[in-house]
Amino acid sequence: MAELPDHFEGAVPIAIIGGTGLSHLPSFTPVARLPLSHPSLLTPWGAPSSPITILSHPRRAPSSTTNLPPSPPLNVAFLSRHGLHHELAPHEVPSRANIAALRKLGVRCVVAFSAVGSLREEVRPRDFVVPDQVIDRTKGVRPWTYFEGGVVGHIGFADPFDNALRAIIIEAIQGKSVLEGEDIKLHESGTLICMGPSPPPQHSPPPSYFQPPSHLPPPAPSLSHPKELPHRPPPPTNPPPPTEGPQFSTRAESLLYRSWNGACINMSCLPEAKLAREAELAYAMICMSTDYDSWHAVNETVSVEMVMGHMAANAQNAKRVVAAVLDRLGEAEEEEEGGEKAGQRETVGDVVRGRRWEGQTKGAGAMTARGQRPEETVRKLRWLFPDYF
Repeated sequence: MAELPDHFEGAVPIAIIGGTGLSHLPSFTPVARLPLSHPSLLTPWGAPSSPITILSHPRRAPSSTTNLPPSPPLNVAFLSRHGLHHELAPHEVPSRANIAALRKLGVRCVVAFSAVGSLREEVRPRDFVVPDQVIDRTKGVRPWTYFEGGVVGHIGFADPFDNALRAIIIEAIQGKSVLEGEDIKLHESGTLICMGPSPPPQHSPPPSYFQPPSHLPPPAPSLSHPKELPHRPPPPTNPPPPTEGPQFSTRAESLLYRSWNGACINMSCLPEAKLAREAELAYAMICMSTDYDSWHAVNETVSVEMVMGHMAANAQNAKRVVAAVLDRLGEAEEEEEGGEKAGQRETVGDVVRGRRWEGQTKGAGAMTARGQRPEETVRKLRWLFPDYF
């Protein structure tokens, strides 16, 4: 294949995050590959997992029966979550850089794709799930927020996936009958467990902006304030070194997650979904079941060979699913903009542009007084949100 340009000037409102196999989709043509040195990929949180490929898809052609002009092509950014050669373990994925780079490119709608283990008998290997909830088992292991280092921000996460985007995904898959194969089903909801045990508590040295003013006398020794520790250390601003690994669940853990009403389990959803919410992106995940994790009494427990076998056998279904969803999202230009009107749900165009989440982060840092925000932290946030900070 001819070498692709290393820049792209058009609008790119939609992104796919997934495995490298999804970068080759039916009717989508690669038109650019942005290297890690591209200005939008040089984020304050480091480089993203991979270069970003821009895929282009033709939309409405000129019609002799209408006066509508041809629609511009649909441009989609593709990011390989675990690197071009799957070289990044789940705890090594630079999620902050991934989401920041996509937003900087103009993306406002993200469709993520992930292989998952099934925690339910009815969710069989090769079935697809569009989860509506998630339980976070990665807390304390992976960097999970843009608001740290002296600027505090709180974002709502009650519904971790954009429900309007989920509805579009479900409609696209059902409407085009894209799933081929005996008894392969789409499950329209379910709780996703994102695994990753938390490490033991650790403390890092207090950053400079937590130090008390020099003119204040040291506190008097007391039982609650021992002499050898004159200033209580603050919570670490950077997460402690990861202690999780890419191992699958124990049987006991798998049974525990079933008791929590989990439908499926993966290692990739978080902190990706949380960061997308902070970045004001519409985000949803499409999951493909590859195994029954470790709980099933009859089926063999999960292994890499099993996962890869089901992924390879279901690869064409996965590509058709993503292509059908993108086709539906590509109809955004044909639909009226403006959000909910007269009780109607958001239009596809509103979802693609992330209208529901616009402005929600603007006041997130307001809890920290403007004059007390560390310059370096503000610089990072301003890179992501130039109009807010």
